[in-house]
Amino acid sequence: MSIDPLIFAKAIADDTRQAIMKHLCCVWLSVGDVVDKLGGKVNQPTVSHHLKKLEEANLVLVRQEGRQRFYTLNQEQVTMCCGTLMQAFAPDFSVEGGCE
Repeated sequence: MSIDPLIFAKAIADDTRQAIMKHLCCVWLSVGDVVDKLGGKVNQPTVSHHLKKLEEANLVLVRQEGRQRFYTLNQEQVTMCCGTLMQAFAPDFSVEGGCE
């Protein structure tokens, strides 16, 4: 499932969502776990709101266990979106040569 680059950019434009994404890389966390990882700086309803935005952009995967939901970063989607942005805005970029 591809995503519009604008939706991706809006989803990652928020500092709190960026922090959440960093904590979700390679682990499954509940909303409460994410609140704890953020040091209590953001309350549960706000974390849930940000996770919903990330879910709508397909940037997190969700697993339901009973009444609890667990989230992890959708690394494949993040990689595809970054590639789409590179193609759109830096088509001459190459790993070996960098930007010219």
